[in-house]
Amino acid sequence: MEYKRSSALFAEAQKVIPGGVNSPVRAFKGVGGTPIFIKEAKGAYLTDEDGNQFIDYINSWGPMILGHAYEPVVNAVIEKTKKGTSFGTPTALETEIAELAVSMVPNIDMIRFVNSGTEACMSAIRLARGYTKRDKIIKFSGCYHGHSDSFLIAAGSGLSTFGVPNSPGVTQGTAKDTLLAQYNDADNVRELFEANKGEIAAVIIEPVAGNMGCVPPKAGFLEAIRQICTENNALLIFDEVMTGFRLAKGGAQAVFGIKADIVCFGKVIGGGLPVGAFAAREEIMAHLAPLGPVYQAGTLSGNPLAMAAGYEMLKALNNDPEVYTRLEEKTAYLEKGIKEALKGKVPFTVNRLGSMISVFFAENPVYDFETAKAADNPYFKTFFHSLLNQGIYIAPSSYETWFLTDALTYEDLDKSIEAIAKVEF
Repeated sequence: MEYKRSSALFAEAQKVIPGGVNSPVRAFKGVGGTPIFIKEAKGAYLTDEDGNQFIDYINSWGPMILGHAYEPVVNAVIEKTKKGTSFGTPTALETEIAELAVSMVPNIDMIRFVNSGTEACMSAIRLARGYTKRDKIIKFSGCYHGHSDSFLIAAGSGLSTFGVPNSPGVTQGTAKDTLLAQYNDADNVRELFEANKGEIAAVIIEPVAGNMGCVPPKAGFLEAIRQICTENNALLIFDEVMTGFRLAKGGAQAVFGIKADIVCFGKVIGGGLPVGAFAAREEIMAHLAPLGPVYQAGTLSGNPLAMAAGYEMLKALNNDPEVYTRLEEKTAYLEKGIKEALKGKVPFTVNRLGSMISVFFAENPVYDFETAKAADNPYFKTFFHSLLNQGIYIAPSSYETWFLTDALTYEDLDKSIEAIAKVEF
């Protein structure tokens, strides 16, 4: 494939946009080469500015669970746009989508909409600190909760791709209140609570990590974290920006049967538009302004376009629960095909949960950030570019999960497996 137009556009972009991109992982620094510029997308496919078509396994990093340009979402946004794009006042649609989301997700009474997953997680941490009157939080190495200062401590995803475990601009005062634990290691979390008795407000976790590749929790891990938080009167925050409304209607809480105190959403809840949200029981949410003293605000929060897109997406998922069965079956089919295609070629392991899946080129199982880092190697770069040139678009970083869409056909999956089998390492 040729990428002449994309190369020219990237050269232009670098003159006026830092690094030529508005989000670092798009720059292809983790895999080398020039990023492709997408012109349009429909269903399971992307088309770039050179006219190349790709089967898409990024799906805007998760939200396109029903495919690109999903017609009910597109139509809702168009119709809503005709009536005005933003008012800065309440609208009836905000309540409608809030009621729908609360009905789908267990253990939440109230939800507040924001504009991104970063905002949702940042606000959840502030709420947890205000509710508990404590300052410290625990996050896990390799988990990424957005670019808020409190979270840029050994984060995964883009930061790992760029080799920046801590970002300049984050003050020591902020960093000292973030305690770092190892994913899938409950004993490590217990040790941190013992060393910081009465000081920890919350534990924030991706219940299925997606920012060091797909790393599911070990059996009993989430249950142990829930118990530790309960014993220490700390809140458990599930960052379900990736898993919410993707693994199940009720997200990871429903899949694992674990009750979180605060849940953060993004991706799917916006139907492709910039939306985030955080939700909890009424007693916790009542601490938010204007009811309580914890301040959080946003001029464009709950704007009609985002709410229209999100409402149509959630309604479609709520009315078709079999979508999760179809996604599970398709992703399991892909997993089986990947293993057969790579067998005997190079060391590899495949992690999967629901419609999230990752291929790691490592000798050993991947269950935390340290084991994930072992898979960031030349094999992945070769794998990425070979698939790209065969019309298969996966995340340009070994630290990102793949997301499947229901728009994928089994013919698409077979083409993808055939492409993987042709990779020469």
